[in-house]
Amino acid sequence: MKKFVMVAIGGILAGIVATTQLTGPLLAQDGAQKTDVYQQLDLFGDIFERIRAQYVEEVDESELIEAAINGMLTSLDPHSSYLSPDDAEDMRVQTRGEFGGLGIEVTQEDGFVKVVSPIDGTPADAAGVEAGDFITHVDGESLLGLTLNEAVDLMRGPVGSEIIITVVREGKEQPFDISIIRDTITLTAVRSRTEQDTVVLRVTTFNDQTYPNLESELKKSVEEIGGMENVKGVVLDLRNNPGGLLTQAIRVSDAFLDKGEIVSTRGRNPAEGERYNATPGDLAEGKPMVVLINGGSASASEIVAGALQDHRRAIVVGTKSFGKGSVQTVMPLRGNGAMRLTTARYYTPSGRSIQALGVSPDIVVQQPPQREEDGADEDTSTRPSRSEADLRGRLNNDSLTEDEIRQIEEDRAKAEKSAKLRDEDYQLAYAVDILKGLMALGPQD
Repeated sequence: MKKFVMVAIGGILAGIVATTQLTGPLLAQDGAQKTDVYQQLDLFGDIFERIRAQYVEEVDESELIEAAINGMLTSLDPHSSYLSPDDAEDMRVQTRGEFGGLGIEVTQEDGFVKVVSPIDGTPADAAGVEAGDFITHVDGESLLGLTLNEAVDLMRGPVGSEIIITVVREGKEQPFDISIIRDTITLTAVRSRTEQDTVVLRVTTFNDQTYPNLESELKKSVEEIGGMENVKGVVLDLRNNPGGLLTQAIRVSDAFLDKGEIVSTRGRNPAEGERYNATPGDLAEGKPMVVLINGGSASASEIVAGALQDHRRAIVVGTKSFGKGSVQTVMPLRGNGAMRLTTARYYTPSGRSIQALGVSPDIVVQQPPQREEDGADEDTSTRPSRSEADLRGRLNNDSLTEDEIRQIEEDRAKAEKSAKLRDEDYQLAYAVDILKGLMALGPQD
């Protein structure tokens, strides 16, 4: 027993020695790191004083501090930034659904401003700005070397004033200018329409109005069709939707899911991760769904598309989405400013991150480029076609009643209307055709 006690004590002593040997260098290293940080802060102070005293022109000290803060944040990732009091107020107004500007969601890539997507019905949309465009100059002034906030400031101006942006677009050999008249941007978060007994819900952004708009627009369209029993399906159009509030993305996903996880977020500390689940109730009452996405679908749009795709609630159609899989938290700062800081990544229900990868559609459908109406090619689609019914002396169809013939003609008219939709919006027409095909198969036992 004496030997056992001695061995035990020896083990404890050995543990103390080992701990001391390991902890000592760690403490020294931590102290050295703190010393390095203080030295760097002293260096920052030295540079700040040199600029104040010796720069060729007098400088605004508050602007210098703001630039340093913003530089620290933007060095982390493209979505972290400092918001001055004015910028912070603009952001709060934007999430409420109304703000001034051109109507484009932008990010920064290779030193230039890249358009994530133009917002439907805004001056930028009307002027022909497209998702993926690079804006290199504003009114002839280069954006190279500016922060994203500085570039955005150049694009701001009085409502009614003109701005000329220089754009580089894939497929175009030379940069070109686009003239835009600034306006107050009032966002209609959700618009609805009906196509051949299909409800099309166009979601343009995720702000405080998105879910209420979605609910009311869906109800209105269902009433137009004559009740949910007559609805063939729902198309949720998220193309060129730059995202917005996480809470609204969760509510929109929940609107069409009865149960299961919608999205999870994971930060640096695993214990601080969040998981959001659906609640019972499906606004579409289980009707087939198609979600439309493209390269301008980002952030909150990707959360919705990923959730509905993973739960097999909807078929995702279009092209790969933007791939913004991070969560930004806006933190108020003294002086009414704010800090937008990336605090987590989000994951779809299957546990996949779409960061830099995007959501891949189940069916890839490219939107054909609009043809320029130069009159060079003759449109053969408008030529009258000839069939048996046009032949003189043809036999009558004696196997169908007049009502049956009328029904066939009505179905043919609907099919021809669908064909016309392909010329206007090929991806949407494809989505509608998918839902028609699913309904034609009938319920599966």
